[in-house]
Amino acid sequence: MSKVLVVSGHPRTGDDSVANKTILEELTSLLPGAEIDHLDELYPDYVFDVEAEQNKLAAADVIVLQYPLWWYGWPALLQKWMEDVFVRGFSHGSTGTALRGKKLVVSVTTGAGESYYSAQPGGFDRFLAPAMATCALTGMEFAGSLPLFGVSYANRTDEAARADMVERSREHARRLAEFVSAL
Repeated sequence: MSKVLVVSGHPRTGDDSVANKTILEELTSLLPGAEIDHLDELYPDYVFDVEAEQNKLAAADVIVLQYPLWWYGWPALLQKWMEDVFVRGFSHGSTGTALRGKKLVVSVTTGAGESYYSAQPGGFDRFLAPAMATCALTGMEFAGSLPLFGVSYANRTDEAARADMVERSREHARRLAEFVSAL
């Protein structure tokens, strides 16, 4: 099996997430050999150990970005990680070849339902443009995306909605693990 690195970009997984937290917990058992990088736990101050993060990326065959779609993009923690870690000479440029040939999978949660995104010009794929452009720049292969729609944190106080969100997140993790295992 490929060496898998899952990078969790949710800035408050422990206290502010149901879906992302559930997905990551499930992946721990579904992909036991995967390394799960909880950026919020490792770097609550947003100051990254760039060398350590680059070493993890260089060692991986498959990189999974797990995050909630916030304001139509990556959360600030994941954006800052990208800015600090994906630097010229490592990920791109004439000597930046560390990520070439690696597969990138985007696993993203959204508060709104699928119909909202499909009604947007360009559909949901337009929200994946930063990941696709990153692949083009770094030589990574965009292996695909697995969105989980309609898991708004606003529903977490309603017990029935929360239970549904947890079950849907578990199923999403199973689909993601199968997808990644097939790469």
